[in-house]
Amino acid sequence: MNKNTLLAFFSLLAFCTFAQNFKEASIKKNITFLASDKLKGRGTSSPEELLAANYISDQFKKAGLSAFNNSYLKAFKFKKNLDPHDTSIVKIKERSSNNVIGFLDNKAPYTIVIGAHYDHLGLGHDHNSLDANPEGKIHNGADDNASGTTGVIELANYFSGNGKTEPYNFLFICFSGEELGLLGSKKWCDNPDMDLKNVNFMVNMDMIGRLNDSTKKLVVYGVGTSPMFVPMIDSIQTSMSIKKDSSGVGPSDQTSFYLKDIPVLHFFTGQHSDYHKPSDDANKINYKGEVEVLNYIVSVIEKTYHYPKLPFSKTRTVESGKSSFKVTMGVMPDYTFEGPGMRIDGVTDNKPASKAGVLKGDVVKKLGGEEVKDVMSYMKVLSKYIKGDSTTVEIFRNGEVKVLNLTF
Repeated sequence: MNKNTLLAFFSLLAFCTFAQNFKEASIKKNITFLASDKLKGRGTSSPEELLAANYISDQFKKAGLSAFNNSYLKAFKFKKNLDPHDTSIVKIKERSSNNVIGFLDNKAPYTIVIGAHYDHLGLGHDHNSLDANPEGKIHNGADDNASGTTGVIELANYFSGNGKTEPYNFLFICFSGEELGLLGSKKWCDNPDMDLKNVNFMVNMDMIGRLNDSTKKLVVYGVGTSPMFVPMIDSIQTSMSIKKDSSGVGPSDQTSFYLKDIPVLHFFTGQHSDYHKPSDDANKINYKGEVEVLNYIVSVIEKTYHYPKLPFSKTRTVESGKSSFKVTMGVMPDYTFEGPGMRIDGVTDNKPASKAGVLKGDVVKKLGGEEVKDVMSYMKVLSKYIKGDSTTVEIFRNGEVKVLNLTF
């Protein structure tokens, strides 16, 4: 065997070793349990969601992660009106749920957060199913988001058991309440277990289990939240087709971290016809594809080892294609706010709200003279406007009511 052949052999061997970081059988075991009928769809604050939380806790313990305050579970309370047809202010019962958190301490000054939400739609009672008749049907949520939750577990095992001491600590978090409005990630970011200034960046995985074998497209959101991300991502060789999106704001938990000025990356294998339906089952997961996605995420994370703490950049805001709204104010609601009104968690530059003088922390009380009682009623009022309309927005700020002129 000549020298060039030998080098080629060892290069191939190195690639094969890298490709075996994750095993399909392990991924399948975790997703199959999390998306089983036994867990009844992991509805937020349900007894079955707690079963999922305890399962994740056991996996974190097996991986050798440390717990904060002697528990991997961090409870939070919330109130949520789950009926979009009922905009009346009623006595809403307070509920509780848990984020699941494990820490890998490498004695480093900065920490990388790796997260995913583990809740789903339960038995279809929360008015967010896309099934024609969802009531009482188990929404197993294999892709959304047992796939991402399993990704957190697998990455915890990888980084704790690879025999290396990385230049960053790792905080692994599985969030509850994402399906009700990013509740768990918002609650954690408002009451974190560490100084957020010590968080290097956040990796989020939401629906990473349906890699298409033909297109092999992986969407990576948030690449604009640090100037370092695009060059790093472009330098990684992969058989997948990487679609980059700059925005740090989107309908998943990375948004909560972006709004705290933390760089974020969100990995997503794409929408499908089973989204938010009872048919999102474990037998439809591309397990080989998830192995490939996780290996790629490891490559991205390990690229950051060559840099100091990543700088943060603000990005544009993606306008959701799911809504029928003709206009936007350019604000991010605080879905955990218990009202009355709608508190603003973020304002996008050069959008109507920003131009009108709306600030983060303001509470919208009226839009065009119509009362805004919560996020649902705000959306109902917003749907009446078209581009070019002018109106007023009444906000509550620092104990005072202000009326601002707004043009869409």
